[in-house]
Amino acid sequence: MSTNSLEKYFLDATESAAIAAASWIGLGDGKAADGAAVEAMRNVFDNVPFDGRVAIGEGERDDAPMLWIGESLGSMQGELGALSIDIAVDPLECTNHVASDLPNAMAVLAAAPRGTLLHAPDCYMDKISGPNELLGEISLDAGVSYNIEAASAKLDKRTNELNVVVMDRPRHKQLIKELKEYSVNIVKIGDGDISAALDAADPKSNIDMLMGIGAAPEGVITATALRGLDAPFEGRLIFKNEGHRERAEKMIEGDIERLWKRDELCSSDDSIFIGTGVCEGRTKGVDMSGKEKIIVHSEIIDVMNKEHKFITSERKI
Repeated sequence: MSTNSLEKYFLDATESAAIAAASWIGLGDGKAADGAAVEAMRNVFDNVPFDGRVAIGEGERDDAPMLWIGESLGSMQGELGALSIDIAVDPLECTNHVASDLPNAMAVLAAAPRGTLLHAPDCYMDKISGPNELLGEISLDAGVSYNIEAASAKLDKRTNELNVVVMDRPRHKQLIKELKEYSVNIVKIGDGDISAALDAADPKSNIDMLMGIGAAPEGVITATALRGLDAPFEGRLIFKNEGHRERAEKMIEGDIERLWKRDELCSSDDSIFIGTGVCEGRTKGVDMSGKEKIIVHSEIIDVMNKEHKFITSERKI
């Protein structure tokens, strides 16, 4: 059996989280929306027939009541023949967007065989991604100017025609300054760098690259998705405090500040990405307007089979 044999269970997890969060759209309480999504997703995992573990998720055990890093999941813990799977989860990507009814909030996860997803503490990650054409052309080890010039040449666009997504954060002041020197079109977002990276990998999108620092769980999830799309992604962990650095040294062998390439963050083709929309955006949001059913929309990337699909599901109320 392979990881994708559990697709229906993983889809149930993201759909349940998205529906739970959708009840809080526009109500100004992102924390409540996140809590509802976490609980709904965690409840589904109780009945999934696998020996699961959270490789990277909601945070450290002392800080996260559910889906904490290292938590055991599934109904077949320790059983012979059980699929031993790691998951990276974000039950509600773009918490603040749900509170304010902004685009691209979704429930997401990535799954792969035990030991093939980066297992790290809750921290930040510097990231870069783009379309397939930029494989081997861009890197975090290169400077902003090099990456912009490389993208311009490879995509046959002037630098002022490039659209680069950057999260609107004070930490990106220098990055934004350097991008402006090349007259790049900077697309600032509040949250949602998974959607942004998927857009950068999508030839139908007008986004050319994602650059900047976001959360590490989203980085691992993104790497899995982009492995399936054969698009570039690199990450480097950024630590908020010494506690996280110390825990990383215990969890990760070798240089914890190393450059992580896409296929090191997710090192198995036997992996899957699922994202279910909460608010409108890359996928449609949850439709709760009907009296008898709720409609949800998801994006699924089966890495092994190189299958990329968008599906619509109906759930009875």
